[in-house]
Amino acid sequence: MTASPQTLAQLVLGFVRRHARAYALAALMLLVIAVMTVWIPRQVGHVIDGLAQHRLAGKGLLLELGKLVLAGACVYLLRAGWRLTLFAASYQLGRDLRTRLYRQMTLQGPRFFQRQRTGDLMALATNDVDAVEMAVGEAMLAAFDGSLTLLLVLGMMLLGVDWRLALASLVPFPLMALSFWYVSEQVHQAWKASLERFSTLNQHVQDSLSGVRTLRALGLAERSAAQFSALADHAGEAAYQAQRWEAAYEPAVGMTLGLAMVIALGMGGWLVSRHELSIGQLTSFTMYLGQLIWPMFAAGWVLSLLERGRAGWGRLQPVLDAPATLADSGQAEWPPGATLHMKQVDFGYPEAAQPALHEISLALAPGQTLGLVGPTGAGKSTVLNLLLRQFEPEAGQISLDAAAGTARPLTDLSLAALRRRIAWVPQEPFLFSASIADNIALARPEATREQVMEAARLADVHDDVMGLPQGYDTLVGERGVSLSGGQRQRVAIARALLSEASILLLDDALSAVDTGTETRILGHLRELRQADRNRSLIVVSHRLSAVMDADHIVVLRKGRICEQGRHDALLAHVDAHGHAGWYATQWRYQQLEMTL
Repeated sequence: MTASPQTLAQLVLGFVRRHARAYALAALMLLVIAVMTVWIPRQVGHVIDGLAQHRLAGKGLLLELGKLVLAGACVYLLRAGWRLTLFAASYQLGRDLRTRLYRQMTLQGPRFFQRQRTGDLMALATNDVDAVEMAVGEAMLAAFDGSLTLLLVLGMMLLGVDWRLALASLVPFPLMALSFWYVSEQVHQAWKASLERFSTLNQHVQDSLSGVRTLRALGLAERSAAQFSALADHAGEAAYQAQRWEAAYEPAVGMTLGLAMVIALGMGGWLVSRHELSIGQLTSFTMYLGQLIWPMFAAGWVLSLLERGRAGWGRLQPVLDAPATLADSGQAEWPPGATLHMKQVDFGYPEAAQPALHEISLALAPGQTLGLVGPTGAGKSTVLNLLLRQFEPEAGQISLDAAAGTARPLTDLSLAALRRRIAWVPQEPFLFSASIADNIALARPEATREQVMEAARLADVHDDVMGLPQGYDTLVGERGVSLSGGQRQRVAIARALLSEASILLLDDALSAVDTGTETRILGHLRELRQADRNRSLIVVSHRLSAVMDADHIVVLRKGRICEQGRHDALLAHVDAHGHAGWYATQWRYQQLEMTL
């Protein structure tokens, strides 16, 4: 049975309980502020009556005025204090939500990101978290401050001045409450639309910046700019509509308080003329009525923040509570000297009509090289994704068979333990916007510069790096934009080699280098494996020259193994009709192509 989704109110209450001391201290300061705020009009009325009755003059007048100045200074200092206390706690919630969101995204597999757009996730971490943070911080204390001020002011108006005048002045307020209810519903819908349109705009910007060179090459930069302009207009219009509905709170407050002031002055003047109310009391009452402006504005502001926070939480909560697409319940470490096995593995992508893999069985012993070849779409990269546990097989098992004969399913290992022992280099490697040295040392930040340079030599990229203006300290730009495709691939290979993982996966990672560079890199990898018999290699390649020296080669076609063996055996392989197999045919074609 799954737990029901957490509401914004439950989130707020839970956070307030965890930070009860900060909220209590802020509430105490607000209580003192509210008491002083309602005391000031009473003191003003006392001073006015004293002057009118000639009871206050000289030092006595200065003393009473000094009390007002001191109260004003205390209110100022306490308002600064409660804001610092409260917002320190509410910013903690923003940090917690962003940390939780980031951790949730890092633990998800590819299927999660197939459903979520990058721009949406970035918007969640910015605008939506800010909206929830404001609801927990500003809205909570504004609600407390406004409610407390309202109760104390009403109490002073009813009990401290004249209850008849107070009740008459409150007649227009139910109309304001009704208008607030209607406006708050519109604010919620408007902010929900605004956040969604901002996400769409964010996604377009992310896509455009990532593919800016493609857009320029195809002459689509102007069209992309026009799309951005249209999306920006839609997002701006949605934000404008939300702000316009928020602005509707102010006229409702102004009209209500204006009508109340007319009633107060009319009825108060009549009471003064009957000597049932002093001028000082009427002055205090009008000041109290003016002090109701803040609670009324606070009510509108709180409703706006809560509706904005509710809209943001409605978008955040499904992502934060999304179930992990990959289970990480394993506790075991990689057994020393274990052989990696795939036994009768089946797998299919959810959106595909045909299975990607069917009855795949492979074995990779320590120190061996396995080659995976086949036409495009044969399932080669899918095999590597299963080994990395990016996806789980639908049938069969992937296991580690230790030297003692015990087999341990791959799921018994924690994801961290698994990925410490496997280094993966994709065809299009990702480089961070940092120096070349930092990118190579990503898995081993403690590595020395000499170790980084040795890994680069093995990947045959050292000379290229030394030819750059700052050498290994050269910044590669976002996604390695300042390097060529072949340089990016070789930097990624150097990064994998420096990690000292037990298994190196090259997923067509030599496609952007020439055959001479490919031969040198593979030779270095062969020497490395001869020096360390525990390191294994899986090479996926369209160029068969990259796998010709492998201990075992597997040919995949339509997700099935159609040929396997060593290079010489595959060259001699013929099918049942006496025709050369796929490997032999492709080898001859590639050799002929190289001679042209």
